[in-house]
Amino acid sequence: MDSALTDPHNGSAEGAGPTNGTTRPPSTPEGIALAYGSLLLMALLPIFFGALRSVRCARGKNASDMPETITSRDAARFPIIASCTLLGLYLFFKIFSQEYINLLLSMYFFVLGILALSHTISPFMNRFFPANFPNRQYQLLFTQGSGENKEEIINYEFDTKDLVCLGLSSIVGVWYLLRKHWIANNLFGLAFSLNGVELLHLNNVSTGCILLGGLFIYDVFWVFGTNVMVTVAKSFEAPIKLVFPQDLLEKGLEADNFAMLGLGDIVIPGIFIALLLRFDISLKKNTHTYFYTSFAAYIFGLGLTIFIMHIFKHAQPALLYLVPACIGFPILVALAKGEVTEMFSYEESNPKDPAAVTESKEGTEASASKGLEKKEK
Repeated sequence: MDSALTDPHNGSAEGAGPTNGTTRPPSTPEGIALAYGSLLLMALLPIFFGALRSVRCARGKNASDMPETITSRDAARFPIIASCTLLGLYLFFKIFSQEYINLLLSMYFFVLGILALSHTISPFMNRFFPANFPNRQYQLLFTQGSGENKEEIINYEFDTKDLVCLGLSSIVGVWYLLRKHWIANNLFGLAFSLNGVELLHLNNVSTGCILLGGLFIYDVFWVFGTNVMVTVAKSFEAPIKLVFPQDLLEKGLEADNFAMLGLGDIVIPGIFIALLLRFDISLKKNTHTYFYTSFAAYIFGLGLTIFIMHIFKHAQPALLYLVPACIGFPILVALAKGEVTEMFSYEESNPKDPAAVTESKEGTEASASKGLEKKEK
């Protein structure tokens, strides 16, 4: 997982150097401000809208849109898995031809990107369809076994409108596959980020602290301790990062001197911020204090990352600044309001967990039994 914010301006060693060996002209202050302002805005959009959609996702009944809940065990293992993946990619790029690896990865992310972008734009596109649009319902169902032992593997429900969104997303996919244009890359990157914040749910605040704390160490080590993360980020031709050219004002849409922000710096804090929004709603106070606090903390942390990187002209592990801000600010607010216990006792169950489903059924049956007893009395 790429999680470094890199600064390629002024021909620094951390930038993506020109292929002909010449030094790029230094970026203008206006171009630098535009690039990092755009990266900041692009990071905020999927967090804000992904958090809002995560609330509807948690309440949804469609099996295809059920969130994936991260437990404390998953959170503890994640930095180790991410480190192994990052190191494996680094070794692959060192041993094998970068061209063939990126071709394989491009095809893989081409398919994932189309699906993610289609899921992202579907709610917005529904507003543009006329009322008399012939919208048919479909269901893609794969099962295993038969009779009582039949088990669902895939149960995906969609309609004609979803197919239209899939077609539009495919156009972006072909554009990305043929040109690798930075706008197509960003459309896929924003879709991945929004889907991640929407569909990946932490089960409680303690799990969020474990995950962010582990990735804090992971990010600092792989950026400051080695050149692995920066090397992979620049070699990996896939929409796992948002990019914006610092020479856009000089070269237009064909600009190629990019600043970049890894999707990990968006999704990881984003799922924690989304959890705090759902906690706010559980308090039933209609204030959303913790969501807005953590959202402001994210803006502060990412702004500080950009400032430090610009001063020292070196790639920065953004989670070094984002994690203390996103965890510390909400906890300080909870201490001031006397709600620390409520915050850390808030729990979300995994809707895909059979135990949670059984518990839910038992609760429903118990409620029904009580209702029947009252009627008999």
